[in-house]
Amino acid sequence: MRLNVNGQNYEIDADPQMPLLWVLRDLMNIKGPKFGCGVAACGACTVLMDGLPIRSCSYPVEQASGRITTIEGISDGATLHRVQEAWIEHNVPQCGYCQSGQILAAVALLDEVPQPTDADIDTAMTNLCRCGTYPRIKAAIKAAAGMES
Repeated sequence: MRLNVNGQNYEIDADPQMPLLWVLRDLMNIKGPKFGCGVAACGACTVLMDGLPIRSCSYPVEQASGRITTIEGISDGATLHRVQEAWIEHNVPQCGYCQSGQILAAVALLDEVPQPTDADIDTAMTNLCRCGTYPRIKAAIKAAAGMES
């Protein structure tokens, strides 16, 4: 199989039904996406496929077509993505386990809705955070959008 991950093309030898998460983590050594629940409920495994958030823990690799972006691929390495900068500014992470998925969901939201309302944020941000940093997540999204936080 061929995958485009973080702007690079890869040839992968994997069972077509293997979840994309395990291909990324175990075969490609990309550790940003995390295993949380295994049933696409929590969002710790969120990656972007052609800019849309998907839950990679239950997404068969054979269906992974298009450009896949993980947390490792949203910045150029020299500068952080504006969402990452806002996350730092608003001290969003507590334990940090869910944060790569949270950030990618926020990136997708802002790409689709550059000036999101609270309702837009509530609708788009369905990833779970056991630490309960939701108010800081919302403030960081508004800051990344250039809105008052």
